Amino acid sequence: MADVEKKVRLSGEQPRAAEPATILPTVNPAAEKSAPPPPSLHPAVYVVTWIGFSGGVILFNKWLLDTLGFKFPITLTAWHMIFATIMTQILARTTTLLDGRKTVKMTGRVYLRAILPIGFFFSLSLICGNKAYLYLSVAFIQMLKACMPVAVLLTSWTMGVDSPSLKTLGNVSFIVIGVVIASYGEIEFNLTGFIYQAGGITFEATRLVLVQRLLSSAEYKMDPLVSLYYFAPVCAVMNGVTALFLEIPQMSMNNIYDVGIFMLVANAMVAFLLNVSVVFLIGKTSSLVLTLCGILKDILLVACSMLIWGTPVTGTQFFGYAIALGGLLYYKLGAEQLKGYISHMGRSWSEFGVQRPAMRKALVFGLILITLFILLGGLAPTYAPDQTKNLKDMLSTGMGS
Repeated sequence: MADVEKKVRLSGEQPRAAEPATILPTVNPAAEKSAPPPPSLHPAVYVVTWIGFSGGVILFNKWLLDTLGFKFPITLTAWHMIFATIMTQILARTTTLLDGRKTVKMTGRVYLRAILPIGFFFSLSLICGNKAYLYLSVAFIQMLKACMPVAVLLTSWTMGVDSPSLKTLGNVSFIVIGVVIASYGEIEFNLTGFIYQAGGITFEATRLVLVQRLLSSAEYKMDPLVSLYYFAPVCAVMNGVTALFLEIPQMSMNNIYDVGIFMLVANAMVAFLLNVSVVFLIGKTSSLVLTLCGILKDILLVACSMLIWGTPVTGTQFFGYAIALGGLLYYKLGAEQLKGYISHMGRSWSEFGVQRPAMRKALVFGLILITLFILLGGLAPTYAPDQTKNLKDMLSTGMGS
């Protein structure tokens, strides 16, 4: 018995051969070779795309409604919403762009109490906004749109979403002063168009405040494309019924053929792609970039209005619009943050001048030429109409020959 216990102790004390350690791979080598990381686009691509679609919608609508003579803005907005309804339904079933709707707790009660009122004011803002293109220039409309933050602020106070603040009111006062000066300097002022645009701004501000109140709860967070998924059918019905009574009795198929079915489809497609580009811009950049892009887009639209339609813009308007844009930047960013960005831009510009002095000189020279071209192109019809007409006649004669 003692011999057996001794054998057991000896066998337990014998060292075991060390087993080779096995290191499990954390990444499948085959998968790593076969699936390279997808290339990411530079944020500038999303910025340029959004500016292109956002400005393109405005210029396209102005071209259809005014230049091509399609005098049916309500019908045009109804067509945009019908097209958006169809496209969002297709995207919801074929892509992942609208998967955000699955996290929204949408019930019939919420749809009736929240979505319908928002869609109603959305329809009114679209109708009034497009109606204004029949009476006002794109340049003046963009100057009036600078008042949108002020309208949103006052509406939020009226509806009790935010508390009134004299400091905030003082911050937005520069925007109001600038827009008043720009309106005073408008040569082709039209009261009907001004009322339509003011109504459009008011209805859009009301819609934004209602959306803000709806989205204050985490369960109703929606990106612009998901919002369009819910709002487009409501707007399509409301605008369609309004157009059925006010515009369609005066329409004929010749009005559509004169513009072209392809042109109407392209117009609706650009309007829809604008909403898609907003989703990517918000996801890939910051709120600061979105604010700066909006101001840059407005400036470019004013310049395009002057170049495409020869819109006269006075020096008073330039002065007032500059004040409004400065007030808008101050309101969006704040004094301290604005100072920080300005100092950072100054340092970056100085470093760029040290690294590439020739390129910086070329950029400065190009900006001066573009500014002079825009200023002279806009001010010439105001202060020298006869000379401007003679120059245009000479240029058209030379191009014709």
